[in-house]
Amino acid sequence: MFTAAAIEPAADFLAELAGDGRALELGIGTGRIALPLARRGVEVHGIDMSRAMVARLRAKPGGDAIGVTIGDFSATRAGTTDGDFSVAYLVYNTIMNLTSQEAQVACFRNIAAQLAPGGTFVVEVMVPELRKLPPGQNVVPFHTSPTRWAFDVYDIATQATSSNYVEVVDGHGSYRSIPFRYVWPSELDLMAQLAGMRLRERWDGWTREPFTSESTKHVSVWEKAAEGGALGGDSHPLTALPVT
Repeated sequence: MFTAAAIEPAADFLAELAGDGRALELGIGTGRIALPLARRGVEVHGIDMSRAMVARLRAKPGGDAIGVTIGDFSATRAGTTDGDFSVAYLVYNTIMNLTSQEAQVACFRNIAAQLAPGGTFVVEVMVPELRKLPPGQNVVPFHTSPTRWAFDVYDIATQATSSNYVEVVDGHGSYRSIPFRYVWPSELDLMAQLAGMRLRERWDGWTREPFTSESTKHVSVWEKAAEGGALGGDSHPLTALPVT
């Protein structure tokens, strides 16, 4: 995720949507995407709960120029005027860090309030891997080695999941578990609709490969209605919907 092949297409994609406007990153972290986006001439602001990660952002070249608000991005507003941003974005499954449907819905509404009319909200997130679950099992391993094992645990009834890591170093074991809530593309579309946005385009990745039933992740773009416009009907058609 830190290679140029992963970062540069994402920054290009977001810079195109931002145009001459400003961008808001939710879960900005250490600036993996924000800094390359800023180098493209986009004014970037961020929201993050981790002061330690923001300190790492600040220590990088150009990090001091990025405004960051500390808080929960499902409810926290950036320290700017509402309706200021041309694009807001969540990358690398970060929407799943909100572990309830209520928080995910609140996130969409929070972003809609901070977007300019016609602005866009972009989410990069995995497609839930339930097809990998054998009947009667709820664990999907995704890394194994002589010293490290990693696996996801799914609760299909609640859409709760967790990524779990076991590591053994010099005969001493460690274990950590990170909770998430997986979410379906259609569920995200409904969240957007509740917030006054609608799907504009959905891709398999940042280089705009078609999204298909075999895609393991998606990059989706929802658009806020233009000022004086309405969602739905012929007054606000989809400009692109490459779903097959």
